[in-house]
Amino acid sequence: MPINRQELQQFGHLEMMARQVVEGFITGLHRSPFHGFSVEFAEYRQYNQGESTRYIDWRLYGKTDKLYVKRFEEETNLRCQIVIDRSSSMYFPLDAAQKGIDNKLQFSVKAAAALTYMLNKQRDATGISVFSDDLEIHTPARSAGVHMAMLYAEMEKLLDTPWDEKPKHTKAAQVLHTLAEAVHKRSLIVVFSDMFEEGTETEQLFSALQHLKHAKHEVLLFHVVDKQKELDFEFDNRPYKFIDLESGEEIRMQPSAVKEEYTKQIQAFTQELKLRCAQYHIDFIEADIHQGYAQVLLPYLLKRTRMGA
Repeated sequence: MPINRQELQQFGHLEMMARQVVEGFITGLHRSPFHGFSVEFAEYRQYNQGESTRYIDWRLYGKTDKLYVKRFEEETNLRCQIVIDRSSSMYFPLDAAQKGIDNKLQFSVKAAAALTYMLNKQRDATGISVFSDDLEIHTPARSAGVHMAMLYAEMEKLLDTPWDEKPKHTKAAQVLHTLAEAVHKRSLIVVFSDMFEEGTETEQLFSALQHLKHAKHEVLLFHVVDKQKELDFEFDNRPYKFIDLESGEEIRMQPSAVKEEYTKQIQAFTQELKLRCAQYHIDFIEADIHQGYAQVLLPYLLKRTRMGA
């Protein structure tokens, strides 16, 4: 899609990217087996008998012989809180820029921006929460234009934040407990995280996910990973220096020496996470940074449809 100067002035860089992602996704959706899947962005809703006639669009009535009420920004179908993990491990791979790819954080931010654009077009309220070892940013869900501009600005800053050698640990458990209490109205909670908690805190993580469901929220968990490196442990057969981004610990070794045990443990953790999510009726989606954004947008649309929004 060509980008002209007028469009660049109207949209920020990230919002422009999000618009192109969403429009490309919808075009692809209409050509896929999901042809006919409802992704229309309603600007009106049907008039309900007994309510004020103040906002009826009489011109539209003249054309259609049906009563429709204009939607306003404060009228929302859905409340969505997008939660982004920006702990040190989310900056993997550190050499992403040299490889011409996004690291896990950049992928998550761009996916969140595309979701935000889609939510806004559907007149849904959106908020963003960002965490590492604490809740760093929390904006309650709204749909006003000024609020949406602020969300894109916050995501732009997050996208441009370089990796800090001072480790930031993943504290998803305590943050999700906080959000379960802070998000008062029933919402769709969309989480982007690698969920790499310290081993001793795994049970607390599962408890926090359960807390979100107990608070009546619907949850989409995007497990953001570099599948080739982090799950399959595919490295050349030569010595490497591996660095734990959240502790700073370093170790030199031959990948083949630990691959079998590593993959065994990471598969066990991932399987347990999947099982717990299924148990709590949480949608678990593995989001590989080397794949496109359809792996995020399609599960969201399916979830939204199931919620009856």
